This record gives sequence, C-alpha cells and structure tokens, in this order.
Amino acid sequence: MTEARIGIIGGSGLYKMDALKDVQEVQVDTPFGSPSDALILGTLEGARVAFLARHGRYHHLMPSELPFRANIYAMKKLGVEYIISASAVGSLKAEVKPLDLVVPDQFIDRTKNRVSTFFGGGIVAHVGFGDPICSKLAGILAEAIASLDFPNVTLHRGGTYVCMEGPAFSTKAESHLYRSWGGTVIGMTNLPEAKLAREAEIAYATLALATDYDCWHPEHDSVTVEMVIANLQANASNAQKVIQETVRRLHENPPKSEAHSALKHAILTPLDRVPAATKEKLSLLLQKYVR
Repeated sequence: MTEARIGIIGGSGLYKMDALKDVQEVQVDTPFGSPSDALILGTLEGARVAFLARHGRYHHLMPSELPFRANIYAMKKLGVEYIISASAVGSLKAEVKPLDLVVPDQFIDRTKNRVSTFFGGGIVAHVGFGDPICSKLAGILAEAIASLDFPNVTLHRGGTYVCMEGPAFSTKAESHLYRSWGGTVIGMTNLPEAKLAREAEIAYATLALATDYDCWHPEHDSVTVEMVIANLQANASNAQKVIQETVRRLHENPPKSEAHSALKHAILTPLDRVPAATKEKLSLLLQKYVR
C-alpha cells in the first residue's frame, strides 16, 4: 500500500517539517535494520509525504554511522517514488556563498566505510549512474527555488557534490584538491543515498545548502562548528519553503523518471539462481521483475 509518493530527507538543521498536517509517526522495519529515526507521514501542499531526519531528530548519528540502506528501503516500503534530500554543505567555489542554494547534478565519492548497494549475497546488479541525479526532479526543485524570493541568496543549478567520509572537516590540502577537480560543494552524506535510491528505482535530487567555505578560502576562517550551526539555522527556514514549493509542483505534475526503471537491465544474475533468502530479503526491489 502506498503511504506517500514523495520522500523528504532532512539533513543537519532540518529535523522536522513545520508545515506538515495530519502527522503520523511510523516505525518501519527493514531487512537492513532500523532507519535513522521514525518516519513522519503527513500532508504537505495536498500531497502525502514521508519525512526522515537523516541523523535522527536529536542528531545522534555521525555520517559514517547512518543506516543508509534502511533509510532508503523504508522510503521504498512506504511507496515513495521521489526523494528530495536536503543537505548542509561546504562551498568549494567563491561564487557559491554561505547561505546559497545548490542543486548539483554530479557526485565524486571520497567515502571509505559506506555500504552503498542493496545487492550481494548471491545476486549482482549494476545500475547506470552516469547521471546520478534525476534531471526532471532536479529541474522541479530548481524552478521552485527560482520562484521564491530569498534576499541575498543565489541559486546555483548544476555542479559537483564531493562526498567525503568525515566526521572531521577537510584539510586545506584536501580542500584545494577537490577544487582542482571541479568540485562545487562538499558534504558527507548524499552519495550513498543517491546510489541506493537508484537501485530502489526512486528518483532522487539534492538540495545543498551552503554553510561555509570549507577551509580553502584565504579571506575566511576555517570552518567551525559554531559557524556551521549559525548558518544551519538560517538555511533551515529557507529549506522548508523550498521543499514545500517543490512538493506542491511535484504533486501537481509528477514526472516519469528514468530512475523508475533502473533495475530493468541491471540485474546480471538469473533470478531463479538467486538464493531464496536473498530473494526474500530484496523482494520489495525485485517484485516487478519476478515472473
């Protein structure tokens, strides 16, 4: 049964959606353990949505500790077809100022300890990931931002999100390296989500909210927790408005995404050769391909 077609993952500073109505808190069991927190079902702009605080509502989970598979599986189990993921990031470009909003379209993976696939255990799948963000969903997100009037806040459409392991922030040498690679922003969470969402055939887009200049900028102090928290509070208000407007537009005209059929040609293992326990574990992902 579909509980919500739209999922919202709130990052640092965004632990709830104030505009949600008819709120219901649900615990979702998954074969990959418990999600970061209970999922919050509610109505936003006439649409049923599922909200999840990525780090838990009291921010008790480090990036490396996040149960990414459980989080995305739980969204899938509730019927989610689109995920809007809000994330605090550092800026790697002078033109992306703190408090600016970025809708990236690419990722670079610098994580070390993340499980970023549902597959294994007797089944192999290789999803296409050349374009890791759903362009249609990202377009709706960017249009929503452009329609809102945020003083002194600039929208940057496109760009590369460097996903690092953390929890420490970058060294200056690393920050300059990422800039030389063409990185636009840097964060610690969105790439595993994007990979798993693609495997789960969920369209995914990132709303990146700049809090600082990482540590590369010669005219700005190196990033500190105090600086990040101050900007997080300002970003959270903007993020809620952006997400609300995005949900309204998405609900009115939900696009068909290539992500919705990402597994069609991705599974290499004949399903009749997959161990029964693995097939059962992944039944939610495989059900439309089992004849």
